[in-house]
Amino acid sequence: MKFKERIDHLKKNQLINLRQYIITNPPWMTGALAGIMSVAMLQLGMWKPLEYLGYNTLFQIRESGIWPNPGWDQRIAVIAIERHSLQEYGQFPWPRNRYAELLSALKKSPPTAIGFDILFLDPSPKDDILAAAIAANGKVVLASTIKEEPVASLKAAAGVGHIAHEADSDGISRESKIFLDGIPNLGLAMTHRYNAANPQNPVLLPQSNNRQAKKVWVNWPGRTKNVPTYAFVDVVEGRIPADALTNKLVLVGIVATGFDPISSPLDGNTAGVYLYAALMDNLLNQRLLRRLPILVEMLLVFGIGPLTGWVLWNRGVRARIAIALGLPIIWIGAAAVLFGFFFWWVSIAAPIGTLILAGTALQLREQYEKQQLMRLFEKHVDPETAQLIWQRKAEIFEQGELEPQELTATVLFMDIRSFTSISEKMPPRDLLNWLNNYLEAMTDCIMDHGGVVDKYIGDAIMAVFGVPFCHSEYPEIQKDALNAVAACIAMHDKLHELNQQLRIERKPLIKFGIGLHTGQLVAGTVGGSRRLNYSVIGDAVNVAARLEAMNKEIVSDSPFNLLVTGRTFAYVRDRYEGQKVGSIQLRGKKEETVVYAILGEKP
Repeated sequence: MKFKERIDHLKKNQLINLRQYIITNPPWMTGALAGIMSVAMLQLGMWKPLEYLGYNTLFQIRESGIWPNPGWDQRIAVIAIERHSLQEYGQFPWPRNRYAELLSALKKSPPTAIGFDILFLDPSPKDDILAAAIAANGKVVLASTIKEEPVASLKAAAGVGHIAHEADSDGISRESKIFLDGIPNLGLAMTHRYNAANPQNPVLLPQSNNRQAKKVWVNWPGRTKNVPTYAFVDVVEGRIPADALTNKLVLVGIVATGFDPISSPLDGNTAGVYLYAALMDNLLNQRLLRRLPILVEMLLVFGIGPLTGWVLWNRGVRARIAIALGLPIIWIGAAAVLFGFFFWWVSIAAPIGTLILAGTALQLREQYEKQQLMRLFEKHVDPETAQLIWQRKAEIFEQGELEPQELTATVLFMDIRSFTSISEKMPPRDLLNWLNNYLEAMTDCIMDHGGVVDKYIGDAIMAVFGVPFCHSEYPEIQKDALNAVAACIAMHDKLHELNQQLRIERKPLIKFGIGLHTGQLVAGTVGGSRRLNYSVIGDAVNVAARLEAMNKEIVSDSPFNLLVTGRTFAYVRDRYEGQKVGSIQLRGKKEETVVYAILGEKP
């Protein structure tokens, strides 16, 4: 019956049902379901780890110099309580007159404002000394917490800023509460002092919103080593240039290891004082990171789903690959430009993840449609043929050949013992008939157990269990290995019958050796434009071939002359008994290969 005539025999109502399914479930709807799933993942925070990774990567790319790096504002400086200062002045915390000494030393190089990233919450005997120094300076901003403010004697400070901070789940500090219960962040309080000192050229600053916590995203200007930083002891002892801190916004904080650790996307571990320095830099230059409102981001993520379904629908393999690679690259490039030049942090993981989800959903939809069509075709052509046509149709139509595919399969190598000496004693015609009878009997056993004969090499047979369809799941791979062993035992029994007939005909009897190995292979077309052959290549083929040859060398009680590697035996040991014959160094292999002889099926 012709192909067209076979198609005509398909039941019309089944085709109508399939067509109705496609009409009522357009491709954009499949993508929309993926979009809804991605939005749910966004709300549950499942995209956050990947978004955080993207955030870090954007900063690292900018720091590499691929696009302009703003760098730290040189109006900002840090006075650091570091290792040398602790060695000079003793263990931290210090008596408060030590900070009065710092304020006195700064009279020689008067800053615009001085912010202490140090809490003075409990009364101490030296408070009066520090309070007098703060009042005399008139530009000091002190740190506070939500629940506690600096001691009453220090109320003469020009401002107070909170230093409450929480890192993200990966430990990186990306955001800061600009207001908390109406109290400005330390960095914001310092910038207010800048405006007070520069009334003719103030910067636009955020305002408190009904005492609610307001978060901003920090745009780290660079590595913290590039912030002008001076040791506390050097400032007090006058060992810095006279005008080093003149008109600067100076932050005082402890940077010694283990005291106030945070992490930035560029430095890894650093000190908390640099977070407020980064916030001051952002406020002074209007370059806080901006993000899309959550509603807009949700609509964007959702919209990518149906758009992807519509774009990928009914596309060929090459077009889908180009789109699948091109769209993420375009999106990442756009996000990088927005980040580098306009200080927008646009989500990367969620949009690209939505694209992947939509593509996967579309693939599942096609799989369902394939199953429906396969049920129709299998009634009129054999299932294997229908399956192969469906799976590889795009390659056959577009390229005229099968693309290579990686798979895990069991390779069988076998040949006849002493074939050379037998062939020298037989006439060529008789030899060919004798060999073909043997090959046919062995081939039947292989194919009856799901194997595919890859090639005949003289008297040798190479067969594969696990092609042409790619098997990647453990049960499938195990089944292929079990089928291979069962085929070998069947060949042994068939050879016994064949030898009885050869004995009657007074022809040479046949003995064989078999090697089995399960491993990675590449299957595809091999050859040139005028001659192609579907075959498998890979290390697993070499191992099986060498194992087969070792039947001549390894003496064991194997009744089937069948040697398998440890990997293959691991798949079949529940059904077949085996005997370990040693660990052998195969030529060309760095690691030893454990070899087993199959003894038979377990009772």
